[in-house]
Amino acid sequence: MIRALIETSLIDWDGKLTTVVFFDKCNFMCPFCQNWDLILNPEKFPEIKWEEIENKLDKKRGWIDGVVLTGGEPLVYKKEAIDLCKKIKKLGLKVKLDTNGAFPRALEELIEQNLLDYVAMDVKAPLNQAYFKAAGKKINLEHIKDSIEILKNNRVDYEFRTTCVPGIIDKNAITKIGEEIKGAKKWALQAFIPGNAYKEEYRKELNSDYPKNLKEYLEIARGYVANTILRAKI
Repeated sequence: MIRALIETSLIDWDGKLTTVVFFDKCNFMCPFCQNWDLILNPEKFPEIKWEEIENKLDKKRGWIDGVVLTGGEPLVYKKEAIDLCKKIKKLGLKVKLDTNGAFPRALEELIEQNLLDYVAMDVKAPLNQAYFKAAGKKINLEHIKDSIEILKNNRVDYEFRTTCVPGIIDKNAITKIGEEIKGAKKWALQAFIPGNAYKEEYRKELNSDYPKNLKEYLEIARGYVANTILRAKI
């Protein structure tokens, strides 16, 4: 369930001060995942009950703007995620969902119930066999496409996110992803941090050309999504 919590964050929702809760399961096993230990070894982390979360949120009432649900993949726990959103909303706080897009029906349900204020959906690679490498396993690409379309209907504020992992993302990949999400409200390209990647082959030091590559990706991406930003500390 929920195994980790950041009480105060300035970086998980642009322009907002948030509390972040981490769910401990994921249906993907991305080789570049930063939270792999939480997913593979959840028993190492104590379960955090709602009462503890509520207590912390009460103390920050009037101070924080909302709560970010991340993981792992929160929608693996569809019922629990819905219940948690309802409880957070009752406290008068906004809710952001981080998702891999693999559960479009659950996403639709949360939006229909007005339980989400913002969704950040990862688009990890072009929507072809390259996605299986990025996700670490074969997945249903139609579900990813469905989630993209649900968000592009603009019933909830959203962004698509792509972590620019060497060996997975290059200029051609950015072009193909751009074609899939063309006209989206927002696209965030994110710098890859290799140090804690799940697979050792992705822990290598970044090439010195990496910052230049990111700038090239940004220029290409803005040809498809005008509001594309670069999140990078390099």
